[in-house]
Amino acid sequence: MIKKRKTAYKKEEFRDLGFGSKVASQRQRLINRDGSFNVERTGQSFFERFSPYHYLVSISWLRFNAFVVCAYLVINILFAFLYMAFGIDHISAEHTFFFHDFLNSFFFSVQTFTTVGYGRLNPTGDIESFIAGIESLTGLMGFALATGLLYGRFSRPNAKIIYSKNAIIAPYKGINAFEFRIANARDNQLIEVDIQVMLSMNDKSKGREGKRIFHNLQLERAKVTFFSLTWTIVHPIDNESPLNGMTEKELKEADAEFLILLKAFDDTFSQTVHSRSSYKYNEVIWGASFKSVYLDSPVGVSTIDMRIIHEIEKTEI
Repeated sequence: MIKKRKTAYKKEEFRDLGFGSKVASQRQRLINRDGSFNVERTGQSFFERFSPYHYLVSISWLRFNAFVVCAYLVINILFAFLYMAFGIDHISAEHTFFFHDFLNSFFFSVQTFTTVGYGRLNPTGDIESFIAGIESLTGLMGFALATGLLYGRFSRPNAKIIYSKNAIIAPYKGINAFEFRIANARDNQLIEVDIQVMLSMNDKSKGREGKRIFHNLQLERAKVTFFSLTWTIVHPIDNESPLNGMTEKELKEADAEFLILLKAFDDTFSQTVHSRSSYKYNEVIWGASFKSVYLDSPVGVSTIDMRIIHEIEKTEI
C-alpha cells in the first residue's frame, strides 16, 4: 500500500501546470498576489497582442473612467479645431478673441457629439454641416461602445476573495500543517467552492538542476458547500507531504511558491467564478496560528471581523 502511494506521488511530482519546468533560476513569482500571471511575452508587435476590449473590461474603474473622460475631451477638442479651421463664422456670429471662439467651437462640438443641440449654435456652411454629421455619427457609435463596455464590466462575473497576508506553518493534530485563510469580500453567496494548492520549487535532483517541479498538495478539506464565513485551508505535513522534513532555509533554497486556484459558483451571476493567488517562501510564517475572527453577537447572528483575517500570533511547532 505504501509503495503504491509513493509511485502515485512520483507521477504527481513532475506534473506540468502550464508554466513549463525551466523557469527556476530567476527567483520570481509565477502568480502575483492579485492573481495575474507574472509572464512577459516578446516577439510580437504591440498591435498583435493588444486587445482593446479585454483591456477596457479588465482595467480598474478609475482607469476606465479616466479613459472615457479623456476620450470624450480629445474627440471634442479635435472637432472644435476642425470647426475653427473651416471658419467659426459659419457657426457663431460672435467673434471676440481666440479662446472665446475655441470655447464656442468646443461647446458646439459637445452639443453635436451628444446630439443635445440647444439651438444657439448651428452650422450654416456646407463643410461645417458635413463635419457635424460625421461627429454625430461618431458620437452615436462612441456612446454605444461605451455603454457596451460599461455593461460588460458590470455583468462580468468575478470573485473578490481576501487572502491572508501571510501563510503559516502551524501545529495541527500532533504534526504541523501549511495553512492560509480566505474570506469572501462581497455580500454575494458563493457555493460549491473548490480549491487547489500546488507547490512549485526548484528540482535539486541530479541532472535536473535549473528546473521546477510541481506538487499537488493534499488538503484537509478541498471543498465546502457554503462559503459564508472564513475558511482556513490546511495542508497536513504528514509523511507523504513534499514539505515533510523541510526547514525554513530549505524552503528558501528551493525558491518555493504555493500556487492557489479557487473555483466557486456565484449565486448572483449564476456562473462559475475563479480566483488565483500565491505565497512565496518569504511570505510563510513559521510557528504561528491565526487569531479568531469570530465576535460575540447578542442577537444570535454569526459575526466575523474582517480586519482580523490577516492577524496571527506566535506559537510553538
